[in-house]
Amino acid sequence: MSPRRHQAREVVLQMLFQKDLNPDVTDKMIREQVQELLEDNEPLCRFAWGLYSGTIQSRKAIDQKIESIAAHWKLSRMPPTDRNAIRLGAYELIYTDTPHPVVIDEALELAKSFGTANSASFVNGVLDKLVPESKRKPIAAAVPEPVPAEEPVDAEPVTTAAEPVTTASVD
Repeated sequence: MSPRRHQAREVVLQMLFQKDLNPDVTDKMIREQVQELLEDNEPLCRFAWGLYSGTIQSRKAIDQKIESIAAHWKLSRMPPTDRNAIRLGAYELIYTDTPHPVVIDEALELAKSFGTANSASFVNGVLDKLVPESKRKPIAAAVPEPVPAEEPVDAEPVTTAAEPVTTASVD
């Protein structure tokens, strides 16, 4: 896990949490906080803003997917930290090319840092069900089997001369 991207995800989780509990907060205020917390590191700010704005824009669809697979859990009953860690993870799983093991690992770290003792296992269970089939392909299946090299047709066969075996006679 990249410590810098992890830091950006922490900031995104904090901003999603803030927006969740205070819907009146403006994008301008969120953007300013992101820049302040990430010390105006432009690449990290862009990364964080992309995750935040993508999650917010896709929130309705993400929430529907979460509720459809989180048996017996309404989003409103989930702890806000868990709910937003799942939203962020779901956005990355569904809408980005970040490998699913990275997404789930990052979400678990966020849940451990900001949630309760049970948060990580809950977040893991929900996100695992949200991994798209296209991302579940085993990595080995994507790498073709090596093809054995063929000897050139006009190559001479390789032979080794055997040394004659001699035995010493004992007198």
